[in-house]
Amino acid sequence: MTWTARPHRRGGRQLALHRSRFRRERAGIWDLRWLPVCSSTEISLAEWLRDSPDLMRPRAVLARRQRRGVGQRGRHWQSPSGGVWLSAAMPWSGQSVPAAGLFGLALALELAQRLERHGVPVRIKWPNDLLVEGRKLAGVLPRLVHRGTQLRLVRCGIGLNVSNAVPTGAIALREWVPPAEASVDVWAAELLLALECSLNLVAGSSPWLQRVEDRLWSDQILSSDKGPPWSIEGLSSRGGLQLRRGQQRTEWIRWP
Repeated sequence: MTWTARPHRRGGRQLALHRSRFRRERAGIWDLRWLPVCSSTEISLAEWLRDSPDLMRPRAVLARRQRRGVGQRGRHWQSPSGGVWLSAAMPWSGQSVPAAGLFGLALALELAQRLERHGVPVRIKWPNDLLVEGRKLAGVLPRLVHRGTQLRLVRCGIGLNVSNAVPTGAIALREWVPPAEASVDVWAAELLLALECSLNLVAGSSPWLQRVEDRLWSDQILSSDKGPPWSIEGLSSRGGLQLRRGQQRTEWIRWP
C-alpha cells in the first residue's frame, strides 16, 4: 500500500508540503500497510512476514486504531483513533546488534530529538518510554529476529499519543503543539524517519549513548527489594542501566 496522508483541517498547506517532501525523499524505501482498525499491528506485521518472508526493504503496518495493543511486559496499551500505532521490520546487513535494548534506546533518542524540535521537553525513561512532565507520551518495544546465529531483521512496535484521548498518567502531543502539528500523518512520517536514523546510530561508532544519558528521566530508581533506591550512573555499551547503591553495583538489562 502506498503512503497516503490526509490534510488536517487546520494548517492543510503545511501538512500537504510535509507529505510531499516525505513521498519525494522516501519513495520506494518502505513497504507500508495502513489499516483502519486491527487487533494489533504486531500481529498484522507477523502475518505479513509469515506470508512474505523475504524482506527486501523495510516494512511497516500502521493502524488508525488497535483493539488489543500491547505495551511492556504484555500490558494493555490503549490505542484509540488519534494516535500513531505502528509496527516495523527492517532488514539488517551490518554487524550484529549487541542487544535489542540498544536499538530501542537509539530509536527513543531519535524520536526525542524530533519532538524537541517541536518544543516538547522529552525525557527518556529506561528502557522504552518517552515522558513529558512525568507522563507517558510514547513507548517502543524492540526485538531482534535471528536465523540461526545470523541477525535477520530488527523489529519494533511503537505507540505515540498525538491527538487521542489518553488514560491517567499519560499525555498527548496536542497538549504541547499547535493543532496543525498534532497530526497523525505528520508523526507517522516522523516515526518512520526516526526508525531509519536509529539503525544508522546503532551501526555507527559515535558516542550517541551519552545523548540518551543526558535525557534520562531521573538520577534514581526504586529497588524491587524495598531497600534504598539505586543511583543511576549511566548506560553500558549494550544499553543496560548501570546502578549503584553504596558499595553495590549492578546492571539491569531489559531485553537480553
